[in-house]
Amino acid sequence: MDISMKNEEPLVSIIIPVYNGEQYVRPCLDMMTNQSYKNLEIIVVDDGSADKSAMMAEGYKVKLIRHEKNRGLSAARNTGIDAAKGEFIHFMDVDDEINSDYYKALVAAITETGSDIACGGMINVARPQKSLAFKKQIVYTTTNEKLEATYVGKMGFVWRYLFKIEFLKKHNLHFQEGRLMEDLMFSLPAVYFAEKLVVVPQAKYTYCRHENSIMTNKDKVFRKKRHEDRLYARNAIIKFANEHNFKIPGVTTGRLKYIIKKWIA
Repeated sequence: MDISMKNEEPLVSIIIPVYNGEQYVRPCLDMMTNQSYKNLEIIVVDDGSADKSAMMAEGYKVKLIRHEKNRGLSAARNTGIDAAKGEFIHFMDVDDEINSDYYKALVAAITETGSDIACGGMINVARPQKSLAFKKQIVYTTTNEKLEATYVGKMGFVWRYLFKIEFLKKHNLHFQEGRLMEDLMFSLPAVYFAEKLVVVPQAKYTYCRHENSIMTNKDKVFRKKRHEDRLYARNAIIKFANEHNFKIPGVTTGRLKYIIKKWIA
């Protein structure tokens, strides 16, 4: 591909928060470098790390933003949103993996279909029954179709999606700071507001779930907060659904269907 063709590709901003994750920074940024899609703006938000995370990132062609103190994942992602210059935005966790054609597939699908959001498949290493694969590219427009195709009410992970930045700005979508389980409270409204959502079989995100992550930390105080914030997030999305007069597949309706799909699909 020559330079002129490359410049015609939409810019994708990738937000990568990192907090004391020095062992993951290089593998993650090498993975970004090896993507087949090249017009990427990689934004690393160092969220007050006490290790060498920022120093590791400095060796790469990235936009490095540092928080003086740890403010949490939501704040780091919001900082990334405010700094992003791309037409599209993706939130990448530093310790996870994507296939080499990930952005190529998502950008092609979202531009071809004029969608607000593209959703890729998910491989859940720790809990394979909670993985989600798509057999073919389909555009969804109705609320129930979008919610059931993505099962966003049960799988709120924001890194499954490529978003149009203008879409996020239009609906003033940011992450709620000070809470865990922040993905769900961002993803469900986003999926609801999208006029079009396209699912993309060729894009695969591997959720690795390492020890001492937000989801596995066993500290008693942290576990208590995680439990409280999980309930808070669930109540928040149910309130949102009630306000907008829809039900959430797998949560407030179709729970048996969701369970069967996860264990048999």
